[in-house]
Amino acid sequence: MQIMKIMDCFSSISSAKLKDCFIDATDMLHFIVEENEMGKAIGKKGSHAKMLEKMLNRKIKIVEFNPDVLTFIKNVIFPLKTKEINDEEGNISIDAADMKTRGLLIGRGAQNLRNTESIVKRYFKINEIRIN
Repeated sequence: MQIMKIMDCFSSISSAKLKDCFIDATDMLHFIVEENEMGKAIGKKGSHAKMLEKMLNRKIKIVEFNPDVLTFIKNVIFPLKTKEINDEEGNISIDAADMKTRGLLIGRGAQNLRNTESIVKRYFKINEIRIN
């Protein structure tokens, strides 16, 4: 019920088409918006995102959905940059641009990596994600 209220609040503020909304293991609120709705969702200079964070009193992340799994993963891990993302029969490998990016992708105790994996598994049938 709470998620429905949050989704309604998001839609009224941004007028972007929302695909999904959930809270992850790190207690961050994720909004998955339809393709080409990212600009509407964020607002001018991030005004919609900032307003939502204040109203909901929690960190949020807005991700643009894409039917291509590799592009969707790129959107989920943004603003981190990668050299390459490959899909070999459901096993995703991400080549990090440098060691700092690699560390941020994995996180303490692989928390960030497992979180990214669970988000992607909501929409695509994959086995696992590995960082190279």
